[in-house]
This record gives sequence, structure tokens and C-alpha cells, in this order.
Amino acid sequence: MRNPLLPLLFAAAALAAPVAAQTEEVVIAALGDSLTAGYGLPQGEGLVPQLQEWLDAEGAQIRLINAGVSGDTSAGGLARTDWTLTPEVDAMIVALGGNDFLRGLAPEAMRDNLDGILDKADAAGIEALLVGIAAGPNYGADYAQAFDGAYETLAETHDVPLYPDFFSALQDGQGVDAARRAYLQSDGIHPNAEGVAVIVEALGPWVLDLAEEVRADAPRGDGSQAAAR
Repeated sequence: MRNPLLPLLFAAAALAAPVAAQTEEVVIAALGDSLTAGYGLPQGEGLVPQLQEWLDAEGAQIRLINAGVSGDTSAGGLARTDWTLTPEVDAMIVALGGNDFLRGLAPEAMRDNLDGILDKADAAGIEALLVGIAAGPNYGADYAQAFDGAYETLAETHDVPLYPDFFSALQDGQGVDAARRAYLQSDGIHPNAEGVAVIVEALGPWVLDLAEEVRADAPRGDGSQAAAR
């Protein structure tokens, strides 16, 4: 005799499978410079630790890897990309360019370096989120236009989401001077712990979306791109 409970068991399994897939951990490497590394902040108060806490509070099954190196330019990031993309990594946040701007390096060179990083992500079959930084007026309008436009061009070329400006959330609703006093360290460049918290609140939803892209594109229902490589 056919077991009358079998249809119910099969239905329950079918409903449970997508939920299980959504709970698989997604590993995201944050490739960046001092802004990613947490320069000048106590351990636990930098971008990656605070973002990890935010994601945990959201119930997201995401593990971040801090691949930030203080002082790194886009060229340094490109040189580190291969060993950053370990088999466990499912996605990458690319947050570079600040030191290129501080040193007045050519926007075209920065664009080419970031292009190389995103090419490597493409080749590895992982998703990426590009985080830009808005150029100030230090080197003139043409430089700023070329610098800011490089991020837009790369996002379009590689079909990746672009978070346009790492610092944009700090100026929301207040002037530049007020934001600097409230949210930057004494060097006037790096965010303090409160500033990082504001940035995390704005950036966090983008990271959640990045993880969902990983799960949506996973060839198997395990939520992991790396498992397929």
C-alpha cells in the first residue's frame, strides 16, 4: 500500500530546499586600502569588523575577509588579486583608488589597474562590487572628471554594481566641515569609528545584494560559487 504521508514528505522537502540554499555561507573578500584595513582604529572598529557585525545582525550568512592594505594603490591591489581570490572566495568588494588620488596618479592608470582586477574576478567566475571614491578639486576639473568617470566606465564594461563614493554617507544632511569634525580622524582622511558605522549602514545593503547575486548565479543549490571551481 502506498504510504499516504509520502506526498507530504516530498512537499516539505521541496519547500525546505530553497531555504537551506539561502542559509549557505557566502565568503566575500574586501580588497582595498587603509579605508578597508581600518587604519587608525582599534581592532574591531574598522570597516570590515563593523560591516561583519551589521551583516550578522541582519541574519545574513556572509563571512568577510579583510584584504585591505594601508597605503595600497590600485596597482598594489592588482598585484594582490590572484592570492586574494582563494578557492573559498565567492565574491569581492573592490575599494581602491584613494591613494591613487592622493598621489596624483593618472586616472587612466587607475582605470587600467581596476580593469585588471575585475578581469581576474570575471575569470574566476565570482561576483564583484566596485566602490568608488570621489575626486576632490586638488588637480583640477579635468582630472576629477576622468577619475570619477573611470569607475562609471568600469562598472558598465564589467556589468558590476557601483557604489559611487565611499564617503558619500558622511555628508548626508550636513556640510563638509561638519562631517569632517564628526566622522573623520585627526588626519582629515580616515573615518573614525562613528564614521565607519555611518558608512556601514549605507554600504551594508549593497553587500547583501552582492551575496544574493552569488546565490542566484550558483550552478548548484548550495549558495557557493567557490564550491563549483
